[in-house]
Amino acid sequence: MERTTLDLWVGAFVVAGIGALVVLALKVGNLSTYNVSESYQLQAHFTNVGGLKPTASVRSAGVLVGRVTNIVLDTNLYEARVTMSIDKRYQFPTDTFANILTSGLLGEQYIGLMPGGDDKMLQNGDEFKKTQSAIVLEDLIGKFFTSSVDAK
Repeated sequence: MERTTLDLWVGAFVVAGIGALVVLALKVGNLSTYNVSESYQLQAHFTNVGGLKPTASVRSAGVLVGRVTNIVLDTNLYEARVTMSIDKRYQFPTDTFANILTSGLLGEQYIGLMPGGDDKMLQNGDEFKKTQSAIVLEDLIGKFFTSSVDAK
């Protein structure tokens, strides 16, 4: 009888541990709940998306306002076209900046929106006119070394 009770407690502990690992994996994997049905689509073109991935977060003032849904190469412009799904609760002016940012030095990349001052708001299917591509650390290091060699 005593062994059965111990096995039951160990089993419950293992199940709780597996549940905690699943929740942690969803949080780390940036797959937390986000209602796509109550959203509208916006697009932006970037010359370099770096390590941006579909399901990356779209944030404004640090608040999650949407998710990246698709990244494809636009063969007309030879730039990356990023499609985002933005929650309908949040409306942005047409002169909003879309920047690819990194959380921390080596953290995940996300799109940061900096609203402008225009009275007209972006609608479903519109495109951000002002974008800033990802900053690639290797490019910065290369520029630093070439500029220090040229200075001598």
